[in-house]
Formats: sequence, structure tokens, C-alpha cells
Amino acid sequence: MKLHGYWRSSAAYRVRIALNLKQLNAEQISVHLVKNGGEQYSEMFSQLNSQHLVPAFIDEDEQGEFSLTQSMAIIEYLEEQYPQAAILPSTAKDRAFVRAMSQSIACEIHPLDNLRVLQFLVKEMGVNEEDKMKWYHHWIHLGFKALEIQLSKTAGKYCFGDSPTMADICLIPQVYNAYRFNVDLSQYPNIVRIWNECNQLPAFAQAAPEQQHDVS
Repeated sequence: MKLHGYWRSSAAYRVRIALNLKQLNAEQISVHLVKNGGEQYSEMFSQLNSQHLVPAFIDEDEQGEFSLTQSMAIIEYLEEQYPQAAILPSTAKDRAFVRAMSQSIACEIHPLDNLRVLQFLVKEMGVNEEDKMKWYHHWIHLGFKALEIQLSKTAGKYCFGDSPTMADICLIPQVYNAYRFNVDLSQYPNIVRIWNECNQLPAFAQAAPEQQHDVS
């Protein structure tokens, strides 16, 4: 297995956590999103992912090596292919609840605040730093307010009960980013508590950006 990612990429962070929870080893290959004009635009990486986004995940089967993109699809693949240490609950209803929480983060919050959106706001729209931060904080708060309500109904030790799931895998990178951009999370006690619980687990702590070989 190989994981092409970037140490600060939220999406790559998710896949690292999933791999760690399932105790799977993947070679980590750095694709620096800022240096050299963005290595995601290189000819080599473009062949893996024409969207120029990380992560790209490589595995193999009886037909040979193949690549997957989009972190949620990669995580679902890992869950199906390597079911040990399940990250989805056992019933269809509960799996749907977890997927809904996961997608509220990965599809509703993260895309509005990721690197290429922030770069576009600054470089193409002429948005200043203060207004960029206003944009960032707005979407975090909008998403986290709704998620906090959901967690009041589903959380145990983690987002859904007392075992880490895909929802925690999505939440932790987003909280990391919120802290990085100085978002006040005091009004989200469930989110903060789950952040602290998860980071006591080696699978989450070892996946943190600062623990990666390409940190810069």
C-alpha cells in the first residue's frame, strides 16, 4: 500500500487515522501542496489524480496495482477490504447515522475551507486576511453548531457510542484546522471532549500532522 498525501491535508489525515485504526501499513509519499508551485500539479501525480488533490491511495489485487482517490471512498474501501477494527457500526441504520455525520464534515464544512478555496479568495478575489478568516470561521461555526446538536444525541465516548468510527476520523482533522485558525470552540463541549478522547489513542495521535515525515 502507498498513500500519496501532504502532512497538513485534512483528507490525507483522515486516511492515516483509518489505516492506523486498522493497523495497516502504507508507504507515505509526500506531495507538497505549496512548494514548487504545488507538487499536486506535477505530471506524475496528475496521472494518479487528475483533480490535483490529495490523497491518492495505491493498493493491489489479482489484477495488479490500482489507485483510488477521494478520502471517503478510500476509507470505505479499507472498511470493506480490511474489516478488522470496524469503523462503521453493525446495523444499516447506525451506519447511515455515522455516514451522515461524516459527510456533514467532509462534504459541507471542509470543502469551503480547504487550501485551494482560501488561495482563490486571496489570489483571485482579492480578499484580505481579515475577511479570509471571517469566511473560514463562519463555515466552521455553521457546521459545528449543527454537529454539536447531533452529538448530543449519538455520542458516547466518541461521536457514535464508545468506539471510534468514520465520524471521528472526519472530525479530528477538522478540529485540528479550527484550532490552527484560532476558532473559539468553547461553545462545542461535545466536539472538544471527543477531540481530547481521540487524541489519547495512538491511532489518532500518530496520524497528526506534526508527526509526519514531511512536516515543514
